[in-house]
Formats: sequence, structure tokens, C-alpha cells
Amino acid sequence: MRVSSGSPFEDKIGYSRAVLCDGWIFVAGTTGYDYATMTMPGPVTAQCSNALATIGAALQRVGASLDDVVRVRYILPDPADWPACWPIVREAFARARPAATMISAGLQAPEMKIEIEVTARRPLS
Repeated sequence: MRVSSGSPFEDKIGYSRAVLCDGWIFVAGTTGYDYATMTMPGPVTAQCSNALATIGAALQRVGASLDDVVRVRYILPDPADWPACWPIVREAFARARPAATMISAGLQAPEMKIEIEVTARRPLS
């Protein structure tokens, strides 16, 4: 099963926001766009919150939540921005406590300050 967030980038680039396969959920790297307005907020904290909301909505569409995340990768062009995100990600993953990695790398557009990718496991019924 494939999930779309409605982002125009999904069609332009050729990917799905999330893919469900055998109970595993793979969520594509997600930036901080507000897809309702197609705007990118300036602060890294707002981008982090938006990315997590988009990821949470994708997980919900396949019967999961942020509590089911087992692996998360954070990608930031400027590692100095990372500490400002700690309270946001700590709250988002307080229950899941996934294995995590922060990578410093360039992103697709200069206004992007964070990209988050997760792997989750759908809860067993």
C-alpha cells in the first residue's frame, strides 16, 4: 500500500510519502513544508514540527502512529540547528524511543533546514 501526502513533489520526483509492506511502514524523507499552503516556515523548529505532523498523518493512514516508529533519521544542513529540535523530537518520540541518527548534509532546496525519515512497524492486532 502506498500513501500520498498530496505533495506535488511526489509526482514530480516519483515517490510515495509512505509505503506499507508486510507490516513495516517506510516513510520518505519529509521536510517542513506546510502542504496546505505550500509554504516553508523559516525557523528550523517550525519545520521540524511540520515534518513530524506530515509523518504522523501518513502513519495514521496505515493504522499506525509516531509511537510505532522504530528507526528515525534526521538530516540537517547545519548541525548547529539540531539542539533546537531536541525538545520537539523528544516529545514526538517519548513513547517509541526509536533508534536514531542525525546526519549533516545538504538538502534539496536552501530553505530546507531539516528532513526526517522514519521506519515504523504497524501494531499487531
